[in-house]
Amino acid sequence: MSSSTMLFVLAAIFVILAGVLVGAETALTRVSRVTVEQLKKDGNRRASALLDMLDDRAKYVNALLFAHLSLSTLAVVCVTAGAIGAAANDAVGIFIAAAVMVVVGYVLLGVAPQTLGRQHSEEFALSLGSLIRFVTFLLGPFSRLFIAIGNAITPGKGFREGPFSTQAELRELVDMAGADSVIEDDERQMIHSVFELGDTVAREVMVPRTEMVWIERTKTLRQAMSLGLRSGYSRIPVVGEGVDDIVGVIYVKDIARRVFEHHEAETTERVEELMRPAFMVPDSRSVDELLRDMQSARTHLAVLVDEYGGTAGLVTIEDVIEEIVGEISDEFDFSAPEVEELSAHRFRVHSRLNVDDLGQLIGITIDDEDVDTVGGLMAKRLGIVPIPGAQVRIEDWLLTAESAAGRRNRIGTVVVERDIFVEQESDSE
Repeated sequence: MSSSTMLFVLAAIFVILAGVLVGAETALTRVSRVTVEQLKKDGNRRASALLDMLDDRAKYVNALLFAHLSLSTLAVVCVTAGAIGAAANDAVGIFIAAAVMVVVGYVLLGVAPQTLGRQHSEEFALSLGSLIRFVTFLLGPFSRLFIAIGNAITPGKGFREGPFSTQAELRELVDMAGADSVIEDDERQMIHSVFELGDTVAREVMVPRTEMVWIERTKTLRQAMSLGLRSGYSRIPVVGEGVDDIVGVIYVKDIARRVFEHHEAETTERVEELMRPAFMVPDSRSVDELLRDMQSARTHLAVLVDEYGGTAGLVTIEDVIEEIVGEISDEFDFSAPEVEELSAHRFRVHSRLNVDDLGQLIGITIDDEDVDTVGGLMAKRLGIVPIPGAQVRIEDWLLTAESAAGRRNRIGTVVVERDIFVEQESDSE
């Protein structure tokens, strides 16, 4: 057998192996975890091993890509060397090799294996599982090394798992679908938000401790019900010695049920007798893990603890959902002007109105560098989060928190009016 023939035989072997790996890569990318889990429940012994690979899918995809690119490159080299040896001159041999490998690469390394991998992803992934693991064991370190080198020489931030991983490809497909108007822009943003949940930590979406509404464990059920109705919250953290000592969570529906069955309980029973255990998690936990934990625990509210063991804030399932779909408004939300004159010396202002603007409005100087808004000013003077009805006096003006707005029930508007009692006292003097 001539050397050219040997080279062609080697090239054919390399092409076949590369085609198999392309099919395996496509199948591993496309296979559905739900389908594999069902196969495992049905008793398929290979499904368990495939599920383990799906937990770190990018590692196997990168190794397969590196392997089939190496094999296809070797095939090109063998065909070129064989064609040069068999042809009349080098130029003709190079031309023949290029033409053959373009066709072979497009058909046998592109269309055919990818089509089969997509059409029979479960069968391919299951049957080639051992081969995939062997290739990854053999070439995985090289693929990781080359990815690191590629990220180092590429401007900007690279992908730690390489740009070939499933998530990176899917993000590109989503952007392409948005550019082609296959999906709407808000749908594209929503899908990207789902990907970003894993990169977002709980402290970024929490209600900070300074904005938490809480109640002492020794308060009566009537006081807790009043706080719930005034604040608009149905779940309220219960504290012991302080806000860093969260001992439970009281539910307004539990209070309503108890008081309905035993009316005298509203004054004779304490919050600590009816509270439920608090669900505590570190504030460094990723949002997607936090969501799974809350689903498993069947709770809608989690108390976040910082690295020192203190209370950092709290998170509800609605906070996590807002990271995906955006701000959620309800039927009580409205768009109010920043300043509305109700009568002489009486105004309704937005809680986010700057304190300097408030000072100009009522003709006084508010010298407080720690706060920027009217809501923040009230919270600082009160020492707690203001709820509807809370009042703060600034010189001869009275600020009354009027309404809660938004899903978090933060104060939306504040009524600012001249305090007539202070004014009368100053006139008499």
